[in-house]
Amino acid sequence: MSRTQVRKRSRKARRLEARITPGQKHLIERAAALRGTSVTEFVVASAQEAAARTIRDFEVLTLRAEASEVFVNAILSPLAPNKAARAAAQRYKKHLGL
Repeated sequence: MSRTQVRKRSRKARRLEARITPGQKHLIERAAALRGTSVTEFVVASAQEAAARTIRDFEVLTLRAEASEVFVNAILSPLAPNKAARAAAQRYKKHLGL
């Protein structure tokens, strides 16, 4: 076995299993056939796309025009901390030993 074959094999050494209904299997097989890929390639590509989209949705903050204006104004002109915020800061500093 060549070095390239070993590297390719080790990169895909992880296994993912799922139990699905016959209807789900048929749907996935049909979609894979329409794309001209194997079921495994279709499932891996679809799961990877969904995972990337989910992570992006959770990591990216999207604001509408009005909300983005409020956000920018709050960053550029923050309000002075109130009594509760100052007390919380003191508790935090005490907790850290500062």
